[in-house]
Amino acid sequence: MAEEKQAARSEVTVKFGKGLVGEPFISKAGKQLVQVSIPNQSPNDHRPWQTFVVSPTMIHDNKYGKGVWMKLPEDGATKVSRPVVQEQGEDGKRVWGRESRMVPNTELKSMLEAYKERDRSSVLADLSSKQTASAARPAPQKAAPSKEPTR
Repeated sequence: MAEEKQAARSEVTVKFGKGLVGEPFISKAGKQLVQVSIPNQSPNDHRPWQTFVVSPTMIHDNKYGKGVWMKLPEDGATKVSRPVVQEQGEDGKRVWGRESRMVPNTELKSMLEAYKERDRSSVLADLSSKQTASAARPAPQKAAPSKEPTR
């Protein structure tokens, strides 16, 4: 019966880069956790990135070594937070606080995988121009070996 409940539970697989995973830490409750950062989707958004915490056992390396993945329940939600300036003191120092909200795991997947939807046309245009420039350039010639005897 427990196997039927696990099979019926649908999961969301989230894939993201290793660079978004922070260092493991111990929570106040004594559990080991790791912080995962969510980059801003818009390049014009200069606010600090949103973050969430999960157990490091949930995050797995992919077979190529540059990315990681994790599975979350599809019908669940994750608490996402971001540092925000609450007030600015008289001496000019900022007082920071945290803004938190619950995000459905399906939306969390789209937030972490937003890099897949970026416009790559400029990158491809740069690549094609570099390829034509390198094809037009003559190949370097190798120097002929000297015929002097070595001692």
